[in-house]
Amino acid sequence: MNSLFKPLLPLAALVLAACSSQPTPEQQQTQDDSYDRETAGGRYSLRQDKAPAVAPNLDHVKDAIPRYEPYTRQGNKDYNVWGQDYEVWQDVESYQDEGLASWYGAKFHGYHTSNGEVYDMYTMTAAHKNLPLPSFVRVTNQENGKQVIVRVNDRGPFHGGRVIDLSYAAAYKLGMLNTGTAPVKIELIKLAPSGQEQQLAQTGKGNGKVIQLLAIRSGEKARELATQLSKEYGFPARVERKAEWYRLQMGPIPGNKTQATLSRLVADGYEQAYFIN
Repeated sequence: MNSLFKPLLPLAALVLAACSSQPTPEQQQTQDDSYDRETAGGRYSLRQDKAPAVAPNLDHVKDAIPRYEPYTRQGNKDYNVWGQDYEVWQDVESYQDEGLASWYGAKFHGYHTSNGEVYDMYTMTAAHKNLPLPSFVRVTNQENGKQVIVRVNDRGPFHGGRVIDLSYAAAYKLGMLNTGTAPVKIELIKLAPSGQEQQLAQTGKGNGKVIQLLAIRSGEKARELATQLSKEYGFPARVERKAEWYRLQMGPIPGNKTQATLSRLVADGYEQAYFIN
């Protein structure tokens, strides 16, 4: 790890459960370099994910746009995976590292990441062992010089020498889908909140925030919930479709009511609700 940071210290054990799924018979095949994500407690397999049978053209996908975002409540505590303690860098200001990047895709598409968001393999995101969530990093493929900017919202990869686990879209843009891994350089992009952002947070003014409540495969159920929630909460609720998934969202919600609304949603059973802007 980069010399800017002290060695990781033994910490209280906390296993993060992130986007686990029932393995298919193909996924249950024994391989020398694979682990079982179910028994390991999350999205931590070392087996390389497979690309879709028909690879989509993702040239239109844009880099993540770095911005100031408060760290999420979920996924930012020190944790333990397979007996190894990991420290979350709460106050990191600068960070660079080099090593192997890997990627993950269809097996975990639609499941929750370590900070409670829904993993979308077609967006520019990534997993890192130590950076606070969310963070933004620039990733450079040292074999071909291609660069991307991704938003880190997950934990991993837990494999010797690998420094970042990229979404399918990010791996596509870096030209590393076929090789599975690539030597990369990663650089943290850290932005402080602007004076205007601080003022808006204090006054509750601005354009408001949108909360994503869940993603399900039933469009009918998602629309039924949207109608019900709009009446109960007094804010507009909508359904967005991404492939086979229907995302239930609410907002915009005024800044002075966002936290209270999120807390109420969590208490009402939407435990994975989170702000998407």
